[in-house]
Amino acid sequence: MSENVTQSHKSVAFLCAWTKNQSKALTNCRTGSLSSHVSQPQKKNLYLQSLYEEEQEKLHMVNGNKSGKHDFRSDIQDKDIVQSLENEVQCWTDFSKVHYHPRSLYELNGLWVDVEQFNNYGIGRDAFSEGMRGEEMEGRLRFFIEECDHIQGIQFIVDDSGGFSGLAAEFLENIADEYTNIPVLLYSVRGPGSYMNPNIRKQTVSQNLHDAVSFSRLSSFCKLVVPIGLPSLGESKAGRFLRINNENPYHTSAVYASALHSISLPFRMELLGPADESRYVSGGIDMNGAIQMLAGQARQNIVNILDVAMPAPSLTGNLQSLTPDTLEDVEDLQAVESLTIHGAHEAGGKRASVSEVNNAVQAVYSHTMTRSRFSHLSVATCPLPIPLPFPSIFGNLIGQHGELLGNPISSYPSRGSLDVHSIPMAARLRSSSAVLPFLEKRLGNLRRLGIQQGAIGTQVVRSWGFGNDDLVDIGENLSKMVTTLDPHSEVSSDSD
Repeated sequence: MSENVTQSHKSVAFLCAWTKNQSKALTNCRTGSLSSHVSQPQKKNLYLQSLYEEEQEKLHMVNGNKSGKHDFRSDIQDKDIVQSLENEVQCWTDFSKVHYHPRSLYELNGLWVDVEQFNNYGIGRDAFSEGMRGEEMEGRLRFFIEECDHIQGIQFIVDDSGGFSGLAAEFLENIADEYTNIPVLLYSVRGPGSYMNPNIRKQTVSQNLHDAVSFSRLSSFCKLVVPIGLPSLGESKAGRFLRINNENPYHTSAVYASALHSISLPFRMELLGPADESRYVSGGIDMNGAIQMLAGQARQNIVNILDVAMPAPSLTGNLQSLTPDTLEDVEDLQAVESLTIHGAHEAGGKRASVSEVNNAVQAVYSHTMTRSRFSHLSVATCPLPIPLPFPSIFGNLIGQHGELLGNPISSYPSRGSLDVHSIPMAARLRSSSAVLPFLEKRLGNLRRLGIQQGAIGTQVVRSWGFGNDDLVDIGENLSKMVTTLDPHSEVSSDSD
């Protein structure tokens, strides 16, 4: 979601810069009529207004007035804030409470295109190479890496459905060259809007080629890549206990963000020794260790599936895939997985201990007919907190602490942060042949539309700066990923 939203903010900034320059030019020429284009600042929603008033009140108290008498009495109610967020959120800045470091954000100035036009790999690739943009972006990253005493790795999240994929691939290539010993974990995410079927054949060809080129290029610079984003999250099994508007990124991004928070929780756990025990966590692992476990063993598959249970209905969860185009109930004796469970409930709604969760998972696995070749379990007692700006996406069978109820507790179909304060979560990264359809689809489209003699998409990829040899290399990378999971796959064989 954040990448799409960033585009919309940038397009407004570009428009303002263009009109100011245009007005100045007209003034200097002193000929013709002068027209002014003024963009009004966006009005803050109730949530942002409440944050501003809270900050003002804190400043007022710090400046010496401790009597409690001040002019910052707010009439804004939490229920009004929730309603405002549901109806007015347009981008991630509408609900973000984070104070960002000045070097955390980088704005792409000088792109004279609208959001809808920044929609393919080629335009993003060109954007990175213009002027000093690439060096400026690398400088931002270098600053934070040099501030680290010990860096586990880089988690990279990119919307790969449009121009940001081309920009990100160029950025990742430079990172791979400069930081050869730092592993990159890539989450390749997609919003619901990227799955809308184009009406024009040319757009369909361009989108299919973009998907193939984008994924192949991005994955070639990473140690582990996780595709995320379902075409219809609300109707999927992962959304069984949720009430999601598929066309609202505010809703869908909350689910994906929660899953990423949970799956990366082991990276933030204290690493315990073999003889150490903790009442609160177990199974902590750093990012490099997780990547080596999932992608560095046996067949060394770098494309993983993300599964989630939100909320987790039991100690062991009932996980469903958030990765598109995957198979269900696949028997894969070479599968490797990393499972994280936190805030789980035992029977009766009481919070389960770390040992209880560990024992429950081991009991389930011991009775499973087909199990993974290797499975790592991380457990924490803390649940996922549901703060005020969280969207109202929970069904009315979800209790205050994420427990599943027998009967609906209200007449409203969905509940939010005022009703649900925390939920138990289960998330899993899985190296499995179930991801084969995702890879085969992209490889097949690349060969059919871009590589085969007389392919209708040849001019499209040439306009992105790719020749025939480049496409063959991109295809070989995808073919290698398919062959890794299925050495006998007909799709991976290069019949051309």
